[in-house]
Amino acid sequence: MAKYAVTNPVLTDPLPIYGSWTEEDYKNVGLISGLEVHQQLLSVRKLFCRCPAGIYSKIHDAEILRHMRPTLSEMGDYDGTALMEFKTRKEITYLLKNETVCTYEMDDAPPFEIDDLALDSAIYISMMMGLQVVDEIHIARKQYLDGSIPTGFQRTAIIGVTGSIPFNGKSIAIRQLSIEEDSCREVQDQGHDMVFRADRLGMPLIETVTDPDMKTPDEVAQVCEIIRQLNRATGLVRTGCGAGRQDVNVSITGGTRIEIKGVSSIKQIPVLVHNEALRQRALLAIRDELQERGITEESIVDNSVDVTELLSGTDYRFLSKALDKGNVVSAVPLTGFEGLLVVQTQPRTAFLKEFSDRVRVIACINRLPNLLSSTDGIETLSSSEWEKVEKATGVTHGTPVLIVWGNKRDVETATSEILIRAREATIGIPEETRQSLVDGTNGFERILPGASRMYPDTDLPPEVLTSERLDKIRGSLVLT
Repeated sequence: MAKYAVTNPVLTDPLPIYGSWTEEDYKNVGLISGLEVHQQLLSVRKLFCRCPAGIYSKIHDAEILRHMRPTLSEMGDYDGTALMEFKTRKEITYLLKNETVCTYEMDDAPPFEIDDLALDSAIYISMMMGLQVVDEIHIARKQYLDGSIPTGFQRTAIIGVTGSIPFNGKSIAIRQLSIEEDSCREVQDQGHDMVFRADRLGMPLIETVTDPDMKTPDEVAQVCEIIRQLNRATGLVRTGCGAGRQDVNVSITGGTRIEIKGVSSIKQIPVLVHNEALRQRALLAIRDELQERGITEESIVDNSVDVTELLSGTDYRFLSKALDKGNVVSAVPLTGFEGLLVVQTQPRTAFLKEFSDRVRVIACINRLPNLLSSTDGIETLSSSEWEKVEKATGVTHGTPVLIVWGNKRDVETATSEILIRAREATIGIPEETRQSLVDGTNGFERILPGASRMYPDTDLPPEVLTSERLDKIRGSLVLT
């Protein structure tokens, strides 16, 4: 019999579907949300080289293989996201087409000065949104070790700050507008191997960042549509598939900022925001449940056991195939998590997926299923096999045990990530960047980046924006 029973109604009642909550319901959970709206600029050239922008191709002339590693910030710190990406040990292949890339994109040549047409367009849009345009452009480097940029960093610069747009009788604060390089297009991500096309790389992109002033999912989508229309009204941006993308930041009372990355359609936003609010509400309730049970970050220790030999004769086909290939199997007990792994955090998504996602993304064990749970009610191992595993890990029946398999190094990483995620559960909601999924839910993508990922670019000097240049752009504004 299980030692603990789940009684919190947040964890036991059916999840409220999108459309069933009122504005008051979102107010009660303290929902706030902000946007980061990315839009390609309609320029002839890329931002820091003279390659043409907007030319895409399905063929390539060359391939380059790279491995990413983190670097220290100017303050002597490593960014947590960079360290996480380094743990994935990805081999990254870039597909290059001669007419759309040069040695700059591969970091084998210094950058040209920023493209004037793109810069003027960014200044124009900043003025149109009532932002205060900066006196000098300072280029910074932003670390990206996910493979999307071959140099491992993106060049970016703030153009305008502190503006607003009207919305439903109030103002939505615009924190800043930046200009930056677009990333590569992902072709494949399987295990430790990633493939990108570099044709989009380096195209000028603006990012409009709002304050978290939206209080309902529908408001987030409506404000995003306003920013999209404002950008398009200028005639200075690209349109079409992939030209505009948005990241949605969501938090509730007691939670933390979660960034839902790469939302391609504004129509997806309300459901994504609603489901993330439910996810955070469930994670906070799980934290409270663990605290009541006396489970702390310090009490979760590594009691994992190698059970490769123990399960060598299993009939469970996913595991038997892995063992036939010489993989190893590890069992990780999660004492105190009784009844929690099956809790629904999002529609069609249980708390167990939080662990599965970490194993998939960081340990690169991404052939699903990549985890087995002794308590999820799904028929996997036989009852006698689970009894052997429980005995080997020293837990009583009903205590959750997770089983993970793969090559030895990946399994060690997976075991470590399971324990990290379990410890985070005792604290609350980990700061993460999460991927938007087509069904309106989201999944783990990486640790949320911090300030340590940014540092000054030493290849490009500051560029003064003269009053003459700004007056000329201001004079071209079309006001209605």
